[in-house]
Amino acid sequence: MPRESQADKKKRTMKIIKLMDDEYPNAKIALIYSNPLELLVAVQLSAQCTDVMVNRVTKNLFKKYKTPEDYAGAEDEELQDDIRMTGFFRNKAKNLKGTAKMLINDFGGKVPGTMGELIKLPGVARKTANIVLFNAFGIQDGIAVDTHVRRLSQRMGFSKNQDPNKIEQDLMKLVPKDTWGHFTYLLIEHGRAVCTGRKAKCEECVLADICPKIGVDKKVKKKGKKKK
Repeated sequence: MPRESQADKKKRTMKIIKLMDDEYPNAKIALIYSNPLELLVAVQLSAQCTDVMVNRVTKNLFKKYKTPEDYAGAEDEELQDDIRMTGFFRNKAKNLKGTAKMLINDFGGKVPGTMGELIKLPGVARKTANIVLFNAFGIQDGIAVDTHVRRLSQRMGFSKNQDPNKIEQDLMKLVPKDTWGHFTYLLIEHGRAVCTGRKAKCEECVLADICPKIGVDKKVKKKGKKKK
């Protein structure tokens, strides 16, 4: 693809958003939760773990732990066992207890609703904070960059950076602010269904004609055409 101006890249980004909106009309968070605390816990558990597994674990976890006090007062080994299937359970349990204590001591037992406050919590970086802000409070302060968003951002030519925070800044310059929260889930859906980490299924992709396919095989057919 010839060198793109920033203006042309923005136009292409808008086309990509429109096509993905049509392809994934129900794109949204896959984690199951009923309040900001449950969402915060679920997102923390989702690190290096599938949403499917997190939902399996939290189905029982949320019946047992309903308040920050429940997490803060839990025995270490018991909490670790309760979240063991999400992986890295010792570190996650430590962060959950630390988060709960900070919520109690600094935020009146409530999940805070600003980026600056959320990233003070143990184990919470901008990705987690963005997910909580958008889904729990309807606040679009940035774009959550997970593994799918990072991979697709590079393949689609949105960013050349590897660092999630720098990728986020590149995306925020291209994507309209009122789309920031939703944009994350469009890329996640596409990353799971088509533009996977193992193999980009460009022959099935609605974006094949406008994606530079950086780092993938560019010899692809348009969607819907099959080999004879």
